Amino acid sequence: MPKQNFINVGKISGVFGVKGWVKVFSFTDPRENILSYSPWLLKKGSETRSVDIIDGKPQGKAVIALLEGVSDRDQAANFMGWDVFIKHEQLPEAAIGEYYWSDLIGLKVETVEGVQLGVVDSLLETGANDVIIVQGERERVIPFLQGQIIINIDLDAGRMIVDWDSEF
Repeated sequence: MPKQNFINVGKISGVFGVKGWVKVFSFTDPRENILSYSPWLLKKGSETRSVDIIDGKPQGKAVIALLEGVSDRDQAANFMGWDVFIKHEQLPEAAIGEYYWSDLIGLKVETVEGVQLGVVDSLLETGANDVIIVQGERERVIPFLQGQIIINIDLDAGRMIVDWDSEF
């Protein structure tokens, strides 16, 4: 399965101060990791723009960043509501047995008995453990427990094998 070319890692949610800093709601974990990836591809509607990050740091529950070419509050305000994307290649290689959520989206899910359940639509953090949302003839929520429920993930084949009752 080919990897997604771009990954949505955050959204510019506001401005910070008067010198052109933007507030960013980061989807990365930890949230300040978003600052490790430069350039960002900013997208809003059909408009896109590549920008380099000059500086950045955590600020409360957000992250603030200074973008190249942005030097005042008005310029920063123009980027409010823009989504932040990076190229998949900017991510470090995942360790063996670890996966980026973006790599799991779209995998075909089947039981150890060969019953097709659908495809991975999304993943959620629930506190106790992450779960995958599988869309097929109906929606299923399956705990992401590798070695127990998630038996095999084959990114090249685009398939995930689960030990899960197809009636559940």
